[in-house]
Amino acid sequence: MRLTLLALALSLSAAQPAAAEGGLVSLQTGDDSKGWQAVGRLDLAGRGFCTGTLIAEDLVLTAAHCLFDKETGARMDIAGIEFRAGWRNGRAEAYRGLRAAAVHPDYIYSGARDIDRVAYDIALLQLDQPVKLPQVRPFATGPAPAQGEAVGVVSYAQDRAEAPSLEPDCGVIDRAPGVLVMSCDVDFGSSGSPVFRIGANGAEVVSVISAKAEVEGRKVALGMPLTDGIEVLKSELGLDAPRKVRLLSAGGTGGAKFVKP
Repeated sequence: MRLTLLALALSLSAAQPAAAEGGLVSLQTGDDSKGWQAVGRLDLAGRGFCTGTLIAEDLVLTAAHCLFDKETGARMDIAGIEFRAGWRNGRAEAYRGLRAAAVHPDYIYSGARDIDRVAYDIALLQLDQPVKLPQVRPFATGPAPAQGEAVGVVSYAQDRAEAPSLEPDCGVIDRAPGVLVMSCDVDFGSSGSPVFRIGANGAEVVSVISAKAEVEGRKVALGMPLTDGIEVLKSELGLDAPRKVRLLSAGGTGGAKFVKP
């Protein structure tokens, strides 16, 4: 498999929502986005945005490279970063700043288009206040998907920065050490987007989008198995005690579901 990595640069300007194309479903209305409000836009001090996901009332999972200034390579000041849960058409369910942020200790930001860093391109953000709203329910995390397994992605991106989009029917087309190669449609701003599996345990985050790439001319998305990464990040934040997370029902009303466009 020959894979050419194309770094997912941050979107530098807010764009008007675009109509869904291909397998993307634009979550424009309250009914559309019901169950997905724990996915939000991570605004980066006016320098762009990424996507992040609540995995606890005060913890947001995203990509590590989102926390670095792509021009200087320096870590961003978290004082300028804001998580906007369920951001849609100019409003969010909740706005939160950050108390702390941890990057995987094996991640090294170099600005280079290096596939080796994808496996560790993960970060955990601790919010300054928990999000305790009945409609914003954190997602559980789960084991890595197998090759050939169906997954879905909810993301913000260039030209769809004002409302998230759901791609319910992409899949894992290949695996390399520490890297998942997926057929999901991602673009600038999709960094940090959650990759979901919906099964018996409800909706689970099983990977985080790190980059887009090409495999023999075909556009793909790259992410990593979460494995022990989240526990490592919790330890970096001093959060070693296990936390309870409310699961979303895959079949109950109001829960997140993958639907065909």
